[in-house]
Amino acid sequence: MATPGTQYMMQVGLASGMSATEGMGSPHLKPVDPNFSDPAHVLPEYIIPDSQSRIALPAHGGKDVLIPYMSIGTWAWGDKATFGYNPTTDLPKIHQAWSKLKEVGLTFVDTAQSYGDGESERICGTLFQGMPRNSFAVQTKWHSAGDISSMLLQSLGPKSKLSGSLKRLGLDYVDIYLVHGPIHASLISSVAKGLAECVDSGMARAVGVANYDTREMIAMADELAKSGIPLSVSQCEYSVIRRLPEVSGMIRECRQRGICFQGFASLGEGRLTGKYSRFNQPPRTRRFSSYPMHLLEPTVEVLKSITEERRVPVPAVALNYSINKGVVPVVGVRNAEQAEQDMQALGWRLTEAEIRRIEDVSLEGHRSSLLQHG
Repeated sequence: MATPGTQYMMQVGLASGMSATEGMGSPHLKPVDPNFSDPAHVLPEYIIPDSQSRIALPAHGGKDVLIPYMSIGTWAWGDKATFGYNPTTDLPKIHQAWSKLKEVGLTFVDTAQSYGDGESERICGTLFQGMPRNSFAVQTKWHSAGDISSMLLQSLGPKSKLSGSLKRLGLDYVDIYLVHGPIHASLISSVAKGLAECVDSGMARAVGVANYDTREMIAMADELAKSGIPLSVSQCEYSVIRRLPEVSGMIRECRQRGICFQGFASLGEGRLTGKYSRFNQPPRTRRFSSYPMHLLEPTVEVLKSITEERRVPVPAVALNYSINKGVVPVVGVRNAEQAEQDMQALGWRLTEAEIRRIEDVSLEGHRSSLLQHG
């Protein structure tokens, strides 16, 4: 079973400094150095992803895992601590959103054992019912911190917890299994052994890490390689207002190693959607990229100006930016309207001039020792 109360432990942790802009983190703005010289377009110019486009992730045995250029984040599905989930009102909206996403083929979901104490995985399982297994992809995450059984089991922890995830999902295997954070009690070598066992047993097709820094990511890749398993994914918070993984060189390292980089909180937990303002702040529980809105006004205004020119929603511009940078954005979807807006990030590309306008008002962001190392 999922660890009871995990969702509340996560919220307490984020408030204490795990979010890098809360608690012990520093909330002051840190603009990206204008001399930073990575190209505006990292994704090759000839690629214009649409909802049917797929990225091939290296997996054990040479059979790639195929995923869209966007992942649907499901943290809010079942989570009461951060998102105030109400099954009576929210579950029908989730099903409506999923119907929209299925229509266009955006059926790659990102969930975790800690989201809603496993409720997110259960909800995902209901959505998958009746779908051919090759018509969707799912990744979940091993909740490694604060769990006594994983500490005692050491390398057996990931496989033991994945067994519970599969039951909640109603599946025989997940496409991708991530370590949720770098603060696990076990050594990276022990965790790598555990992830390799998940792949060897057929319970996961590919594996990855979340919130690791570049050094930790490379160490995990090297340990997995001893078992003949590739590190397929590295996931960190990334958006227009947290470009740290790009500035630090992590995305470049991922590209060189054939690792898919995914960026969660790709809309700054709603701050990059045009919904919030200095007079309408996001809920205090939305702690990633949790800058006061008046500090983000220059960034949001540039996104809005491009929105008017492009005739697409504000979220579509912010997500298209990430895609241009070679990032697979993980975007939370709670209703059909959000699904419709996010879909419009695909099928077109920002110009280099538009990207430079955005980058003139972008932020580097911060890291924290408690969770966000990368």
